[in-house]
Amino acid sequence: MAAGSGSTIRVAGIILVVIGIGVAVWGYQLSTSVGSQVTQAVTGSDTDKVMTYYIAGAASFFVGLLLLAKR
Repeated sequence: MAAGSGSTIRVAGIILVVIGIGVAVWGYQLSTSVGSQVTQAVTGSDTDKVMTYYIAGAASFFVGLLLLAKR
């Protein structure tokens, strides 16, 4: 293993955590749009785009946490 690879993994983990939070917040903001609320009122569930942002944000966040926990 290279000498600086531990810090590189840590930085990648931090970046993924930040991106995950950002994408999840972006999905939340998208869910409060008028078009999304109309779809939610008619179908009773969030749009596919909103769910994609939530899932991608959560996945990025947890992968980032795993990288941060890795020694």
